Amino acid sequence: MTAAASVVSDERPFRRVALIGVGLIGSSMALAMRRFGLAEHIVGCARSAETRAKVLQLGLCDEVFADPAAAVAGCDLVVLATPVGAYAAVAEAMQADLAAGAIVTDVGSVKQAAIRDIGPCLPEGVYFVPGHPIAGTEQSGPEAGFAELFEQRYCLLTPPPGTDAGAVERVAWLWREMGSTVDILEPGHHDQVLAITSHLPHLIAYTIVHTAMGLEESTKQEAIKYSAGGFRDFTRIAASDPVMWRDVFLNNRESVLEMLQRFSEDLTALQRAIRWGEGEVLEDLFSRTREARRGVVEQHQAGSFDPREPKAE
Repeated sequence: MTAAASVVSDERPFRRVALIGVGLIGSSMALAMRRFGLAEHIVGCARSAETRAKVLQLGLCDEVFADPAAAVAGCDLVVLATPVGAYAAVAEAMQADLAAGAIVTDVGSVKQAAIRDIGPCLPEGVYFVPGHPIAGTEQSGPEAGFAELFEQRYCLLTPPPGTDAGAVERVAWLWREMGSTVDILEPGHHDQVLAITSHLPHLIAYTIVHTAMGLEESTKQEAIKYSAGGFRDFTRIAASDPVMWRDVFLNNRESVLEMLQRFSEDLTALQRAIRWGEGEVLEDLFSRTREARRGVVEQHQAGSFDPREPKAE
């Protein structure tokens, strides 16, 4: 929701930040904000008592609550870092306790759904700047976080038309300070781009690993034992949080189905080339697709998204 007043854009730390969800992204944000002095006080919110205890034990947050309303009280920045499917319930639970002038953002991989589920719940005087850091690993939970996660990665902001420019810049400043390059995208375009660059690859990885696990036992065990680089990469991707990815596919279904249809058509053409021994067709396709890898490397998007590991080329 767009408020009438304008947020003053500055480069001061946020006074009080609430992280609704303290998994990989939330915990990494907490660590980065502490390292770079971007927040004076960090509040966490998690449903599980075990998770709340772990958050405090790791020193990620200064205090932690089970209730989103209690977590957001008095905060000038609220970050939703839950699965996308939980957005509507969280937004409804916290709306009455949001402070005037607060900025609400999120880190979800689907932006039209975020705007649909969060925006209508926000009271006048509260600013919503949807966001999506293009960073992650297959790990989850508060122990998975590390402050370097966002370094040299893109963070995409998708503010709806009329969003306060000062609020957008304030959120952009936070991500830049955590090491990200910030770009602005239209929400629908974001969802279409991510459908092919992230969502479809995850769907394919889940399917390939599921197919391998459906083989007869001896073949399945050999597939695991003799995993080549390609299958190892698929198993890494397929180890990602199942709840998060369930919500991604359900909330970006139109774009995912469109890209899945295109992929199915290309796969059929590849199947035909293999069946008929069309070596030139295969070589031409493989040669053209090598260019995509070069582009990924040039954009510094290669590797595991963990800057602590050697860069992959």
